[in-house]
Amino acid sequence: MASVPSLASSVEQRLSDALVSALPEAGAADPLLRRSDRADFQANGILALAKKAKANPRELATTVVEAIPTGDLIKEIEVSGPGFLNITVSDEAIIRTLAARAADDRLGVQLSPSAGTTVIDYAQPNVAKEMHVGHLRSAVIGAAMVEILEFTGEKVVRRHHIGDWGTQFGMLIQYLLEHPHELDHKGGEGEVSGEEAMSNLNRLYKASRALFDSDEEFKTRARARVVDLQAGDPETLALWQRFVDESKIYFYSVFNKLDMDIQDADVVGESGYNDMLAETCKLLEESGVAVRSNGALCVFFDEYKGPDGNPTPLIVQKSDGGFGYAATDLSAIRDRVGNLKADTLIYVVDARQGLHFKMVFETARRAGWLNENTKAVQLAFGTVLGADGKPFKTREGETVRLVDLLDEAVERAAAVVREKAQDLTEEEIAERGAQVGIGAVKYADLSTSAARDYKFDLDQMVSLNGDTSVYLQYAYARIQSILRKAGEARPAAHPELELAASERALGLHLDGFGELIAEAAQDYAPHKLAAYLYQLASLYTTFYAECPVLKAATPEQVENRLFLCDLTARTLNKGMSLLGIRTPEKL
Repeated sequence: MASVPSLASSVEQRLSDALVSALPEAGAADPLLRRSDRADFQANGILALAKKAKANPRELATTVVEAIPTGDLIKEIEVSGPGFLNITVSDEAIIRTLAARAADDRLGVQLSPSAGTTVIDYAQPNVAKEMHVGHLRSAVIGAAMVEILEFTGEKVVRRHHIGDWGTQFGMLIQYLLEHPHELDHKGGEGEVSGEEAMSNLNRLYKASRALFDSDEEFKTRARARVVDLQAGDPETLALWQRFVDESKIYFYSVFNKLDMDIQDADVVGESGYNDMLAETCKLLEESGVAVRSNGALCVFFDEYKGPDGNPTPLIVQKSDGGFGYAATDLSAIRDRVGNLKADTLIYVVDARQGLHFKMVFETARRAGWLNENTKAVQLAFGTVLGADGKPFKTREGETVRLVDLLDEAVERAAAVVREKAQDLTEEEIAERGAQVGIGAVKYADLSTSAARDYKFDLDQMVSLNGDTSVYLQYAYARIQSILRKAGEARPAAHPELELAASERALGLHLDGFGELIAEAAQDYAPHKLAAYLYQLASLYTTFYAECPVLKAATPEQVENRLFLCDLTARTLNKGMSLLGIRTPEKL
């Protein structure tokens, strides 16, 4: 179905036509339309136009108003102040526009006219290391952006740049060679749990680190093993692959808890770019983008200085011939632009890595791998804080395990569901507890602007009151309950009816869904979608309190209010699913 123009865009078009009619010599003009608390919309564009045309803004506004027909779309329009226009749309226009949205599976949300190919780099755990609370934001924000961009028509390629290379693997592989049964599973045949996989890796990591720190001969053998790994020795690579496979069992079990789909083909770690590193360095050196400094291959920037005031270089290759993170990241850019044909690269990475990525992106621009047609963006995120406002740690000062956090959220949510549940079985309570608990964790993250730090407060996250996913989920479940109780009555739009104030407010907000999605996609801002959904649930709560649905005055009013309920539920469901959050039918 064709996309549905919003009320705002329809009003904007009427105003533009009237402005051109009043001042044809000025050409096309932007009415600068926005929502207003004095009317449905306010247009401020006449002031700038009058200044340009050396006209009296209030007189020009009056001329424009006279050229705009009222009735079908615009109910009332008045000049305010020095030349603002206050515009009220008709009740009929609200319901007709919403009916067109409701008739479309996409709720009238148009596909982006400038859709291209985006590679999103997110959810990047490290092989042989446990995932902690710091891994949460990259995964949750990245997954939401994938869904939002795909919904606007963008072709999205997911990339999980896992840490699966480097010197620590020499230590791990050498230890495994000398203790060959350390990764064997106790259960024998059958599926291995993520917990068992991580337990093995943890045990092996601690044992190998202890030996590495205490035994010089083992340390020498481990360092030699790094060289074998980098040289592609088959036995060493086979053991390295065991670590990667074991880690993936664990990663996928955690992502599964997060209700997140991670595909094997999208996991391309540091090792995936090994074969490109030497060529990347060669291209940078030959083009003069990078130069040798004390034996290392470096890129220098006047604008980035260290604490001593001297320029901070990006080290692409160390003086001993080893490659740094920069070589891998630059090779990944070459691959994503050259082979994956990306127009946009998004890196969902901790804000503290900002300087590194600024230098990597600028190097790629100088080398010609990024240009005006291909951009790279760091979607930087802040830190997860504890209730004390400091980085989230356990009481012992350890980093919090992500699995423990998710399990506790589900446990707390199940308690809330059990308290409210009227006709749910224990199995249903457990299922809803998982949907509510994981949704609560995701929403707390996504409702905060990514760049800001946020406090991890489980009590608040699973609260039925305030800006929480549980509040949204209950609004959705309440609507489903009303629709089930409606009996013979069915949702149906009645444009001829007069709307109450809370019906109008809800309708106007529902109509803004498409424009909001476009804004969230363009700004890489899932928090804007979360804010829209919270406001939608709040407006619905007011409507529900003020406007009887099943006991409305006439059958037509019952149908029209059921129509508003149904479209609200569908919008909540779609918006929440784009954030990666489930909406249970019953709570």
